[in-house]
Amino acid sequence: MVLKKRLISAFVPVLAFCSWMMTNESNGNIFSFNRDLCLNQFHQETAPELINPKLKNQTYPLCYQGFSLNYSGISKTPLWVAEKLTPQRLAQKIKREDNFHVETRLPINARALLEDYRGSGYDRGHMAPNGDMGDKVSQYDSFSLANIIPQAPDNNQNTWREIEEATRAMVSKYKLDAYVVTGPAYLNSKVKYIKKGRAVLVPSHVYKVVYFPKIGMASAYLSTNDSRRSAKIISICALEEMIGINIFPQAAENIKRQIYALPMQANKVKANQQPKFLQNDLISQCAPDISADQIKTTQKQFIVGKNYASGLDLSIPSVQKQQNPNTSPLDEQLDQINQQQDKLSNLNKILLPLLRWLKQQE
Repeated sequence: MVLKKRLISAFVPVLAFCSWMMTNESNGNIFSFNRDLCLNQFHQETAPELINPKLKNQTYPLCYQGFSLNYSGISKTPLWVAEKLTPQRLAQKIKREDNFHVETRLPINARALLEDYRGSGYDRGHMAPNGDMGDKVSQYDSFSLANIIPQAPDNNQNTWREIEEATRAMVSKYKLDAYVVTGPAYLNSKVKYIKKGRAVLVPSHVYKVVYFPKIGMASAYLSTNDSRRSAKIISICALEEMIGINIFPQAAENIKRQIYALPMQANKVKANQQPKFLQNDLISQCAPDISADQIKTTQKQFIVGKNYASGLDLSIPSVQKQQNPNTSPLDEQLDQINQQQDKLSNLNKILLPLLRWLKQQE
């Protein structure tokens, strides 16, 4: 009897701890091991860093197949979207299949909705473009509204489309890898909403930064988000000063000050003739350096499968189940919730009989 009591005394805390671990892991309150980070789309695995404090409010780092982004629940658009483009990736061509969808991993009040864009007069403009995607999963991911901004139709369908095509052409024809960061810029003093009663903000400009590390060539496109078909090439430092984001924290300042004559159309890209160097920007204020500790802190935020929609943290390793493009994100989320509920149910099957037995021993 004494031995039984000792065993019970030792065993109950163990079971209680297991129950606590299961519950808190389900609620995302403790560190979950085996989480994968999506850092391969970043130059030197370092994500762009938000410098302007105003941008840091209600932000949601998100991982996708083929790109990663930081989403703002204030503007209800991405602040930036990062991709690594390679000739091999762009050699994979698939037919476009539109599938715009709400990002259910975001809190409800932070999400952009399909109704926000309907009848607004704006296109749903990709930041990581569909044309960069070489498989069905990444293509489906690119149609998440977390990757979309309200874009003027003429800009989206003409000027910006040509810039996207020119970027792909450079990667393919130069046979070089490039790190690309794309996003909206809100440079006007007056805030503009997509339409009455809808909170999605309309950017005044759209930017795309292109960096070829092997040859040290980097510059940024900046286009007005309207029908003027206006676009120019500026240095990364000039862009960083405008938008309050350190685009490439690990890139040298001399790289960021370069201005190259990047092509505006794909037919201007020649395999044996890379863009001409124009000048160094010695006027603009580059974003401040980022400490190694801050870089690591930001890296840890980009967790594959991270879900912000509820207390449940549905982070899953990328080597596990990939999203089926024919299955909605909500279905995926419900599957994960059911799996966690099953775990708790199985644990209860062990705990409850033990507790009943203990009560009988009183």
